[in-house]
Amino acid sequence: MYTEIVKIIEGGLVNDHKKVVSYAKHLASKLTDDGNEKLAIKILSVLKNIKGMPVYQDKLFTAPVDNETRLNIANIITPPEIKLNIKISESIKDSIDEFIDIVNAKNKLSKLGIDVNSSLLLYGPPGAGKTTIAMHIAKELDLPLITARFDSLISSLLGSTSKNIRKLFDYANDRPCILFLDEFDAIAKARNDSHEMGELKRVINSLLQNIDEFTQNNILIAATNHEELLDKAIWRRFEKVIEIGKPNIDEIIDLINLFLKNVEIDFKNDEKKLKILSGEFHSLSHSEIKKIINSSVSKSVINNKNIVSFEYFLLEIFLYKNHNIKDTDKAVKYLNELGVSQNTIKDIFDISLRQVRNILIPLL
Repeated sequence: MYTEIVKIIEGGLVNDHKKVVSYAKHLASKLTDDGNEKLAIKILSVLKNIKGMPVYQDKLFTAPVDNETRLNIANIITPPEIKLNIKISESIKDSIDEFIDIVNAKNKLSKLGIDVNSSLLLYGPPGAGKTTIAMHIAKELDLPLITARFDSLISSLLGSTSKNIRKLFDYANDRPCILFLDEFDAIAKARNDSHEMGELKRVINSLLQNIDEFTQNNILIAATNHEELLDKAIWRRFEKVIEIGKPNIDEIIDLINLFLKNVEIDFKNDEKKLKILSGEFHSLSHSEIKKIINSSVSKSVINNKNIVSFEYFLLEIFLYKNHNIKDTDKAVKYLNELGVSQNTIKDIFDISLRQVRNILIPLL
């Protein structure tokens, strides 16, 4: 709560109404969580009676821009806009929950003389759910998620990138939020990389300084698909580091059930088919699995199928793994190996049963 009070005072001294109201509302939320509902109601009542004062949930943020292109250097998502479908391993979930709990307990820990650095680095392969996890944390903490846009943040002008970084951190520092640096390796590459120019090395120095200052009182999350590219000094700046990997078989089954919970399928209670399907999804990321499932359902709807069949999912997996190359012979063999009957295969490809058999048992 000390942070919110200080920010309110800072906003009042410079006549920044947005800052005052944003942090006052956040203070009221924390007071409610701590059981001081009476004071929280009083604060909210005062805010309600002041007309024209925006609060952060009202989406009245104006994102900072790059001076050269005038493009936004951040995207802003407020908690009501965030809709999540997330299934992760228990160990990762426990680590994420622990981070959220520590952020929520920051005031109590501060009273005990314990400084809390609310920073988190997520790393792992593309599509594993790092961005979704950042959104999940924002929703749990009821805070806007300010996501850096590196396409506009990184400027072609000498020195402008460092200025944009500073502008982004200053912007996030002035309001209750979570600053999210996705694709973090875009600006946090190792300074000993011989392929990088001196300007980027100066950018990293600027980034480190801003992180040190920002994480004293604010929440920072970064994510990267290429952790091997990060500067060694970057790792020490983050209090918590979590690897987000691809889902295992049990998690894949959970994902299938999650993504198909509102869809009629013909293998709902067939454990054998579910096991085959999850095995074929193995080694794919969360986003790849979702993409294949959505494509299977979409094609079924377009073809006026009321129930999505097991074979449709297998065919979409085949097409995805083979870069959508429609090699009928190869696809026929793939489906047959996974237990799909010859009659079903002929209907899928609209060919004769003899053609199917000739593919499976070619004439010598």
